[in-house]
Amino acid sequence: MPENIVIIGAGQAGQQAVQSLRSEGFKGAITMVGDEDYPPYQRPPLSKAYLLGSFERPRLFLKPDSFYAEAGCELLLSTSAKAIHRADRTVELTDGRLLAYDKLLLATGARVRKLKCPGADLPGIHYLKTIADVDGLQAVFQAGKRIAIVGGGYIGLEVAAVGAKRGLDVTVFEAMDRLMARAVSPQLSAFYAAEHEKAGVKLKLNTGVEGFEGGAKVERIKAGGQTYEADIVLVGIGVIPCQELAEAAGLACTDGIVVDQNARTSDPHIWSAGDCTRHTGREGQEIRLECVQNAIDQAKHAALSMTGKPKTYSEVPWFWSDQYDLKLQIAGLARPTDRLVQRGEPASRKFAVFHLRDGVVAAVEAVNAAPEYLVGKKMIAEGKRVAAETLADTAIPMKQMG
Repeated sequence: MPENIVIIGAGQAGQQAVQSLRSEGFKGAITMVGDEDYPPYQRPPLSKAYLLGSFERPRLFLKPDSFYAEAGCELLLSTSAKAIHRADRTVELTDGRLLAYDKLLLATGARVRKLKCPGADLPGIHYLKTIADVDGLQAVFQAGKRIAIVGGGYIGLEVAAVGAKRGLDVTVFEAMDRLMARAVSPQLSAFYAAEHEKAGVKLKLNTGVEGFEGGAKVERIKAGGQTYEADIVLVGIGVIPCQELAEAAGLACTDGIVVDQNARTSDPHIWSAGDCTRHTGREGQEIRLECVQNAIDQAKHAALSMTGKPKTYSEVPWFWSDQYDLKLQIAGLARPTDRLVQRGEPASRKFAVFHLRDGVVAAVEAVNAAPEYLVGKKMIAEGKRVAAETLADTAIPMKQMG
């Protein structure tokens, strides 16, 4: 009898799993459960072009509706899973229905981390994760409005850049001593701080948020011992993996659903992919990655494993961020002890920072520098050893190093 696969989560990983299962020859039934009103869509443009208004909603969707019908995938949208019953291999939905599965894929993603401080529940405090979140923000995202952005990471800075472009009065509050501190080198932090300030964004570093004040809506933000007026607040302080369903079912979870290098969980009939997972990285460390690359690649590997063609997952992680006319592309995972090598000058707004570990390229951060990113990513995959002086010499084309 053909097998029945259920996918919980209608995001990037879920969509990729459907596509890969069919391309690998899976002939059984596929059911996808998603708690939003929409079929799988891209999230990265939400805080960039979609918020700016230069990216129309239909373009967000990863596939046309016809794709799911043609792929024989039943979409259950605006629907949530309540429990996994591993003994009889069923998923219980919140409406009481039971879905039987032979194999199950958990692609539950992550949810925004909420602030827990006085006034954090006031109207006018926004988070950004879904289409509905951006649509709600758009309604008040108007020129002249004062927006306080809590968090100087990717989401906060992308919204800051869009806000500056659209004429809002933007202030970013960051508890750490530099922007994107968990994601980039000090050189990149300093460069982006200068660019944001040049665009009129006010940066408050080393400034933790203590609370909010207001009546019918938020009116003030208290941070670093001071009070600032605000018409809108956008909070971007990271995400939390949605592992509760897996945890309640007794699957191994440690800040994410633990999977092996075939994306399989501690239950041989259940796989997991995307932001909700924790896996062993290329260098043997346990990691949880919040990026499109990981969602796509893990879903592909889950599909391979489900169809009896397991392949070890060891892809090079990559990330990107668009702020103003600057495209930041990152490959690999940096460590604080890496040797940093700068190639090009930040003043040119086209440069890269390479991370060397024992002489081997471990990561690259490239700003408007596609060759450095592409060749750097290839060097990371190959474990390429290169002299720092060679990397730094812009007279030597990157293609000669790959």
